[in-house]
This record gives sequence, structure tokens and C-alpha cells, in this order.
Amino acid sequence: MKVPLSWLKEYVDITLPPAELAERLTLAGLEVEQVEYIGVAGGSDAGRLVWDPGKIVVGQVLAVEPHPNAERLVLATVAYGAAEPEIVVTGAPNLFPFLGQGDISHLQVYSPYALEGAELYDGHKDGQVKMTLKGRNLRGVYNRSMLCSEKELGLSGEHEGILLLEGDYTPGAPLADVLGDVVFDIAIIPNIARCASMIGVAREVAALTGQQVRYPSYDVVMEGPPAADKVRLSTDNPDLNPRFVALVIEGVTQKPSPQWMQRRLKLAGQRPINVVVDISNYVMLEMGQPNHTFDYDFLRRRADEYDPGGPIHIHTRLPREDETLTTLDGVTHSLESYNILVTDPLGNLSLGGVMGGRNSEINDDTTNVLLEAAAWNYINIRQTTNRLKIKSEAGFRFSRGVHPSQAVLGARRAAELLRQLAGGVVAQGIIDYYPNPPQPVTVSLTAAEVSRLGGIDLSTAEIKRILESLAFTVEETATGLSVTSPDFRMDITGRHDLVEEVCRIYGYDRIPTTTMGDALPPQRGNLALEREEAIKDILVQSGVQEIITYRLTTAERENRLLPAMRGAPADDRPYVTLANPITVDRAAMRHSLLASALEVAAANSRFTDYLALFELGQIYLASEDGVLPDELRRLALVMTGARQPEHWGDGQKMPASLDFFDLKGVIETLLVRLHIANAHFEAAQHPTWRPGRTARLYLGERQLGYLGELHPLVVEGFDIRTTRPVLAAELDLDLLLGAIPDLYKVTAIANFPPVQEDLALVVDTTTPAAAVAAAIQRAGGYLLKEVALFDVYAGAQLPAGKKSLAYHLTFQAPDKTLQDKDVSKLRQRILKQLEQNLGATLR
Repeated sequence: MKVPLSWLKEYVDITLPPAELAERLTLAGLEVEQVEYIGVAGGSDAGRLVWDPGKIVVGQVLAVEPHPNAERLVLATVAYGAAEPEIVVTGAPNLFPFLGQGDISHLQVYSPYALEGAELYDGHKDGQVKMTLKGRNLRGVYNRSMLCSEKELGLSGEHEGILLLEGDYTPGAPLADVLGDVVFDIAIIPNIARCASMIGVAREVAALTGQQVRYPSYDVVMEGPPAADKVRLSTDNPDLNPRFVALVIEGVTQKPSPQWMQRRLKLAGQRPINVVVDISNYVMLEMGQPNHTFDYDFLRRRADEYDPGGPIHIHTRLPREDETLTTLDGVTHSLESYNILVTDPLGNLSLGGVMGGRNSEINDDTTNVLLEAAAWNYINIRQTTNRLKIKSEAGFRFSRGVHPSQAVLGARRAAELLRQLAGGVVAQGIIDYYPNPPQPVTVSLTAAEVSRLGGIDLSTAEIKRILESLAFTVEETATGLSVTSPDFRMDITGRHDLVEEVCRIYGYDRIPTTTMGDALPPQRGNLALEREEAIKDILVQSGVQEIITYRLTTAERENRLLPAMRGAPADDRPYVTLANPITVDRAAMRHSLLASALEVAAANSRFTDYLALFELGQIYLASEDGVLPDELRRLALVMTGARQPEHWGDGQKMPASLDFFDLKGVIETLLVRLHIANAHFEAAQHPTWRPGRTARLYLGERQLGYLGELHPLVVEGFDIRTTRPVLAAELDLDLLLGAIPDLYKVTAIANFPPVQEDLALVVDTTTPAAAVAAAIQRAGGYLLKEVALFDVYAGAQLPAGKKSLAYHLTFQAPDKTLQDKDVSKLRQRILKQLEQNLGATLR
């Protein structure tokens, strides 16, 4: 929000230089993002126009005479504080009406006046190009000064005429003292919504600098007929529209607003339109209370249709089915069920708290207006502005919270300005619908609480002074202070809020560095998080890189995982969809973490041949028990590329590609490091993975997930640009985390040498190698430390339907060196149990 200091000074005395005041406000929570100096020195003057107080002053035009040699030029006699006035040659069209009137000093025509040597912007060039004013002959008349336009002064791009100043000025007064200004651009974040106005900022300045706030008058001269006979107010939803205030002003004149108001609006970033609209915007910026003016005669004509001779009936309600509204910006909106509307019995008039309707707006012929100021539920307004994508100054304030108490003050202030500046007559009485006024918020506070929460030791008297400077009502009690929040504050709920206010004004930068005074709460570990972090650490140490992907997708994107099903339905489970997706390809909550990881792999495959990625994240499945989806955690891995980089020592030989066993090795490493002992792999089929290169991983009897080489159609569907195999796995993270033991056995390193033997077995081709290894391990007992498969053979030397599996066996005892007879006994036991259980024979 832009805050001109010249406007701010109307409500509070400013005793600090602009830079220091900006710093004080920022430290108090009102971040001044930018300080703009207009015509005055300050900050960094490099490249910026500063009005020289001796060369750019206020001039008074005393007479305007024709130029002897040019019809489009005139000679203006200008007093500028010197002993003699100066003749200025100008072609300003807004001086021609004074041509030939003789002495016009009584008309008080003032304008910015620049003397020779003054630095200005060139009014005849695009943009802001500086020039130095030099005397020269203009059609036979020497001219060494000029009357200035807004563009030449850097106030705007206007160059159609010179800037004429309204009011009474002293010729020769430095223009910097008259029009020079400093504008703060303050970030209004939600917790300082009360400061979204000049008076709101003035309250903060007053509290920080020890000054008093000067409020504008809220008195209204009401000379018209009774307003109660003209308008009736009601609402269906007092929770959404807690207050609605209306006044009737008749006989307003549509004309430009006064120059002082236009200047303030321009400095605050608003475009002046006409006196009625400008007053509405002015009061909103001044007080933070938006208001709206309706064309009263338009409403009266509608009232004669639904209640001839009766009052206008303004009613706030929620929209009907398929109802639409065209706002002032000409956009027609399809309304949501929660959008609060201002209506009459014939239809809607405006979108409450956000923007007026096109049909009831003020036009050039409007002479009678209905002025409304209301209060709205800030959450509802925030939802409305976000859903309908309407940005307005009113919506900005109402979506952050404006207290209902401010509605009547804003209405009174705007009505009186319409009377004074637009010539309106205010009808007697204020129509005020206020069914449930909120109760004042009173909070008890002690100096000890300020010290405990804020870390500063202040006396009760000092705390009281600070809070009273912020307009709180403070009473001393036997136990401390009883503090009542002012009626413009909506953010005070407890002692912590009051301590924050005390600390802000005292100065965050003055709070001493101390250790915490309170006892630390009990420290409890987060076992689930710690186990997740352990999984991430193990995978990173295994050479896999973590990624984080979007949780939003579409069914079509995920269907690429199942192209091998050849027309069969992909994932037919219902998706959880967004009512208002930010983009069409992020409209549903994902069913697969692997699909998200493959999208990242595809994007990166354009730039690198080697990828090893993993992600821990949620998938979302529609729940049959309630509205919220089931959030299931998954672990996805994707790997592709060469097993090791190319090296000059390898000659022309291409490095081998990562394959199924590399991925399996990473997962086995993870299981070993997590001390999960009951895992085993089985060959499997799945449409996402390539037949013959797919495995299913079990923990005991429960399936943990699938892993293997992706089906070529899946690789093609995701546009992963590689000629090497793409390996992937998707595992049930919840099951994996639950299988991690709280305690596990640690054994000492044996002091005795191991004994290694090889064992080649002939088994059925359908017998999994993992099942054979598990049987060997069970038969070998605790002395068998390791079983490793090193060879698989199936050929003519074996009977049909048979294969050979060869294993390295490592035996080791913790208390002695094993003898041949010990190992031989174990070997015979292993062979006997393999033959009994699996039909295996020694090759």
C-alpha cells in the first residue's frame, strides 16, 4: 500500500526523517518495501529528478497576452517572488481562456515555474529524459523560463497543458515545499490488516513516536427527508454479512474531484475518475473501510416494479442455482454457492465485499446515490476473490478483516464528503442493520507475563502506556492489567497478542538476547520420521539421489504405466479430483508414486545418460469410509545408464548397462541396513515391467512391491530417452517402516577363520533360487554365515526340466576353528534336507 507522507501528516505529526521513520515502521512489523522521493532530496538521488528550491518555484500568472508573431503561443506575465515579474512564452492550451482579460491576479492562477538552469524532464520526448532549461528566442521573443506540466516535473505523463494549482500560494515558494512528497510502499500482510489505511498507519506512527492521532470528523449534516422511508435492509446470512449501513444522498453533481483529492489518490496509486467515485476510494484509503455507491434512481425504478411506492429493499443472500453476475469490469461470473450477493427482489446488484455490479453502477447522469458500507466475513471474501479471480482494493481489505464497527464511520465520512464536494443533500437518518454486534475483547495481563513471553522487563506503568498508545483501554487491577481491545482490532484473542504489541512498540531490536526462562518441554523422538530419514540416508549412500515430485496429476498421465495391457482398463479406481485445479494437467491426486518419478526421469534423460533416483511420498486413494482420501506411503526407485563411466583403459568396449541385479542390490542393501531379515524375492509378471525381468518382493507373507526392468512400451510412453534398460521399483513404505525392528542382535566379529565350500545342486527349473538359498540357510544353522549364488546352468548335460544352481557357502564358529569333519557333517545335513524338501540332488 502506498502511503504519501503529506497525506499521513493530516492525522499525525511526523517528527522523524523519512528514512528513520521507514526503519521504525519496518521493525514494528509494517515492512516499508520502498521509499519514493518526489521532487525532494533523500535516499539515492542518482537518476532521479530533484526540484531545485531556488529554480523551481510557485509562479502566479498575472496576465495572458497574445504572442505578436504566433497564434498558438501566448505571453504569460508571471510573478515568482522577484522584484519584477517575468514574461514567459508558452503554448499551454489551458491558459488561452485567460487571453485578453487583462489583470487576472484576482483569479489566483498558480502554476509551477522553472527558471533558467533548472533541471526538468523533456516534455516532448518519450519517457523521462532530463534536460537543463536554457534561454532562447521563441518567434522573436526571448524566453528564459517556463511554466511546467506534470510530465516535466515527473508527476505523470500528462503534457497537454501546464499544471494549474488550486488554492492560495505565495509566489516564489519552493515547489518542493508545495508538491514535494515522500511515499512509503508498505507490505500489508494479513496480521496487520488494520493498517491498510492512512489512519491505520497513523496510529502506528503515533505509538512509535509518542504523538497523538487526529481523526477526521464523522459528523454529517443531514437536511433531506427521512431515509427510513426510502430504504429497507435485510440479510439471510448475518454470519457472512454482520453489518450493513446505508445512506441516501440526493442532488450530487458529477464533476472532477478537487485537485488535492486527485493528487492524494494518484500518490496512493489510484486513478481519479469523478467526484463520487473518488470520494468512495478516498474514504477507503483513509479509513480502511470500503464503501460502494449505487445509482439510487436505478434502484428506485426497480422498486416500483416489485413494490410500487414502497421502499427500496436491499437484501444480502447466497446465489441461486446457475446465477451469474456481471461486475463493474464487464466480466460475467458463474457464482459459487458461498458467494454473498447484494440484491433486491429483481436480482443481484453487486458481489458483497468485492466488486459492484455493472447494472447498478454510477454513470455520468447519476444525481442521486445510495451509499452503502458493510462488514463481511473475511474467510468468505477470501474464498470468493480466489475462486472468481477478482482482485479489488475492497476485496483486499475485506479478505484480511475489517471490524463491523468501522462500517458506520466510513458511511458517515463518505456521506459528508459527498455533501461538501459534490453538492449532495444527505437524507436524515442512517439505515443500520447490525443484528449481532460483537462483544469487546478483554484480556488480563501482568508484567511477569510480558517478561516470560517477551523477554523484556517493563513496569506495569510502561506496559499500560504502550498499550494505550495503540488505542487499547487499560485498567489497573489487583493482579495486573485488564486490557480491552479497540473496536477496529480483530486480531486480539489472548495475552500472547498483547505481549506482541508491547514488544513491537518497545522495539524488537531492543529485546536482549537471553536464554529461555521456562523449562524445556519433554523431548520425544519421532520414530516414523527417524526411520524415513534412515531409509533416505541408506539410499543416498547407495548412490541414489532423492527427488520430490508433484502430488497432482491426471489419470491419462498415470495410464502410461499400463500400456502393455493392450486396451484393458488401466487404473479404474476413482481419483480424488480438485474442484479448482491450477492447471489442467494437475487436476487429480496421484495413485502411483512411480509415475511421478518416471516423469522426472524422462525430463532429465534429455541431459544425462545416467539416472539413479528415489522418492518417498504419498499416494491418494478414494476412501469408502469418508470424504478424505486414504494417504498411503510409497517408495519409488528409477535407475538407468552405464554401470560405470567410460574409461580410456577399456578401449572401445562400451560399459555394461545397469540391470535388474543392480536395482535388486540396492534394495537388498536397504533391507540389510534396516535389519529386516524375512524378505525374499519371487519371479512375477506385471504389465508395467518387462516379462522375465520382473520380481515381486515379500516381507514374510506380505507383498512389499514390484521391481524389475520397465516394459519398453512404458519407457516409450513416458518418453525416457535412453537405449539402455530402465529399472524401477515401487514399494509399500508403510509396510517397510513397520518391519524395521526396534531392537536387533549385534554379534562380535569372530576370532576364528571361516571355511568356504561350493555346493552345486540340480533342482526343477520352477524352483526359485531364493527358496533353495533359504533352505540351505535353515539347514546350516548358526554356523552357516553366508549363502551366495554364483552360477546358474541349464543345458544338454542336465535332464529336461532341470537346472543347476551353484552356491558359495561360508561356515564360521564363534568359539573354535572348524574341522573338516564339522563342515562335512553340516554339508550332509544340508543335502539331506534339500533332497527331502525340494527334491534337490548333488551335481
